[in-house]
Amino acid sequence: MKFNKFIPELSVTNLDRSLKFYLDLGFKIEYERKENKFVFLSLEGSQLMLEEGVGNMESRFYVGKVEPPFGRGLHFQIELRDLDKIISALQKNNYTIKSQPVDNWFRQGKKLLGMRNILVQDPDGYLLMFHQDLGTKPAI
Repeated sequence: MKFNKFIPELSVTNLDRSLKFYLDLGFKIEYERKENKFVFLSLEGSQLMLEEGVGNMESRFYVGKVEPPFGRGLHFQIELRDLDKIISALQKNNYTIKSQPVDNWFRQGKKLLGMRNILVQDPDGYLLMFHQDLGTKPAI
């Protein structure tokens, strides 16, 4: 397995609950360290690490108090080939979709880049944007 150059590691309150959420959405376990309550996940080339232990102020990775919802002020974009698969998995497992599918077009120079996306919060409140590429078109 090749590691991405940027891999978020999310601190979670309950690894089993978070792991169920991500597996229900189609992520797969690449490896885990059960003794550390740690798991490394992937989905279509995206990579993510989860570790239980929120608020362990002895850890060098904590810089202050952690309160739900976690990750306020940021979201993680995860590109998929088929957004409908993730929507079906969310509905099948009764997970709440924070923002229903929407198409966005963003200018990049003289062209527009398109994406269809939804927003979902994981069990700890981390905001995930699952999106599908819609291609490009000329900017007007």
